[in-house]
Amino acid sequence: MTEVRKMNVESFNLDHTKVDAPYIRLADRKVLPQGDVLSKFDVRFCQPNREHLEMPAVHSIEHSFAECVREISDEVIDFSPMGCQTGFYLIMSGDHAPEAIKELVVATMHRMLELDEVPAANEIQCGWGANHSLADMKDEVHAFLENVDGLLDVMR
Repeated sequence: MTEVRKMNVESFNLDHTKVDAPYIRLADRKVLPQGDVLSKFDVRFCQPNREHLEMPAVHSIEHSFAECVREISDEVIDFSPMGCQTGFYLIMSGDHAPEAIKELVVATMHRMLELDEVPAANEIQCGWGANHSLADMKDEVHAFLENVDGLLDVMR
């Protein structure tokens, strides 16, 4: 077996063959020069290298989660899609236990399921306003929430 060298990017050091999506995991914690803390969470929807989210779903989850989560928490810094289209990174100010982030994510997703339209899915507020699907977003969120009890179980 080839030895894998340690990389600078945390997720590159994660054995993607051993994870069991969907899940939520603490991916990184940074203490900034003034003592502020940032916590980065991996919110994984799809099993890596086996499935992925289609771009209209990714885009609509990004918009919907980013808007709805800020109705619940003012500690959200960013919610961004992974290039591999299997999940998202949620960056929070402060120290947060995975259990608390699970509660935040689940509450946010329940709000997302109540939406009648994708927030800011238009040419004025979005760089690709036509690339959204409310139905696909809701389907993927429903699938994620089907494993709500196991969301903190990352490895097989």
